[in-house]
Amino acid sequence: MNFLDFEKPIAELTARVAELRETADAGTLDIEAEVSRIEAKAETLLKSTYAKLTPWQKTQVARHPQRPHLKDYVAGFVADFMPLAGDRAFADDLAIVGGLGRIAGRRVMVIGHEKGDDTATRLKHNFGMAKPEGYRKAIRLMELADRFRLPVVTLVDTSGAFPGVQAEERGQAEAIARSTEASLALGVPMVAAIVGEGGSGGAVALAAANRVLMFEHAVYSVISPEGCASILWRTAEKAPDAAEAMKITAADLHKLGVVDRIVAEPLGGAHRAPVDAIATLGAAIGEELDTLAVLDPRTLRQQRRDKYLAIA
Repeated sequence: MNFLDFEKPIAELTARVAELRETADAGTLDIEAEVSRIEAKAETLLKSTYAKLTPWQKTQVARHPQRPHLKDYVAGFVADFMPLAGDRAFADDLAIVGGLGRIAGRRVMVIGHEKGDDTATRLKHNFGMAKPEGYRKAIRLMELADRFRLPVVTLVDTSGAFPGVQAEERGQAEAIARSTEASLALGVPMVAAIVGEGGSGGAVALAAANRVLMFEHAVYSVISPEGCASILWRTAEKAPDAAEAMKITAADLHKLGVVDRIVAEPLGGAHRAPVDAIATLGAAIGEELDTLAVLDPRTLRQQRRDKYLAIA
């Protein structure tokens, strides 16, 4: 387990348990009572710590490298997944992955950001930062889903769209705008889930849905806390203050009407019990799809229109 900075007291207790177990393995000492006491203390500390996380600490949890990624969610609750590649214009951007599958027996189109979970895969998927061809692939898949009357499910986890020169040359802003437009124009149900970071237009392009779900410790904002701090205070060291001011947590965004439902995470975050977190999210998405399935295309479009105009 990779412990975050604010989890150091918990890490120390966990290390103490490991040391005691090593001591017991080397001899005949009975240390179970002491181990149980320390583990109970660590769990109590974990509960109290996660009950009062600051927005900046939640940002750190949302970025945790061991949080589940798109491939884990697909493996966990999407059956018969068939990936579809390419934007039919320039290239296949692996920062956005999409394809056909089934959730709770219902045929769907699944689209989402993939960050990767080690150095090789992070480079392969460009750390989940999509280029224009990634958003154009998403548009193609959304239009395909609309044509065949398939609900669209998106999983958002990106620090933002790729800001490189190549992306700007190929029309990054236009691609993001068109992807947002395609989401709003769908005549089929669309459910989006913010599972980690929801950064800027790169996230909104896949999150303009009928129902927006958000994990308890995920974050969703127009700019990263570091970026906001660099603009306002000319230093990234003010990121914790920026995170507090921007209202980027699930609780704040639910109160503001930006997200519709908060999905609870296991104690200590999704990275501590990924199987449980994935199952919980899959069940929540299935419930939302069931609710939206009875609505006709006109009502679905109007619902999205009303939802986002109300936020504005």
